[in-house]
Amino acid sequence: MAEFWETAFSNKQEMWGMSPAKSAELTLNLFKQKKIKHILIPGIGYGRNAKPFIEHGISVSGIEVSKTAIELARKHYKSQIKLFHGSVTNMPFNNKTYDGIFCYALIHLLNREARRKLIQDCYNQLTKNGFMVFTAITKSAPQYGQGKLISKDRYETHNGAKIFYYNRESVSIEFEKYGLFDIVEVDENQPMYLIKCQKK
Repeated sequence: MAEFWETAFSNKQEMWGMSPAKSAELTLNLFKQKKIKHILIPGIGYGRNAKPFIEHGISVSGIEVSKTAIELARKHYKSQIKLFHGSVTNMPFNNKTYDGIFCYALIHLLNREARRKLIQDCYNQLTKNGFMVFTAITKSAPQYGQGKLISKDRYETHNGAKIFYYNRESVSIEFEKYGLFDIVEVDENQPMYLIKCQKK
């Protein structure tokens, strides 16, 4: 996984531009409403999805496996983001708890055990009554069912990415014991779920 992302960022370009994803804006609305002050973004990349949170005075920490992406994030945000270099599969990186966690388009790249661990690790780093929001690709995506079948609803594409495609049932199975309270469909140039949980 680390090699995949280092290759993806190897040309030192902001491949998705600097505009935040729609899901980041929607999550910001929730976090503002709930008065969230400190968030963690696992898989922060070069930071485009941190931008709206920083602009609204929310403290952002991030985890990123690609050194090149971290260099880009530091170029754009200097010391505005606390960055941890490493894989999300090695969480936690500190003992801090956060009142918000936003994980964009990452969980579906992991296998079943790694997905379970990521959800649990994020939940463990939430304060009581904190919120965590994940986005995940859905089975409505046009590429669903293409490539090499790895396991149920998980396919390896031509570029080596292994993607698990969610439906509402699989979201419920994986997130229900972590305070799942809403699943919203979002179009991010491909169909995604915005998965919202609260730690009680």
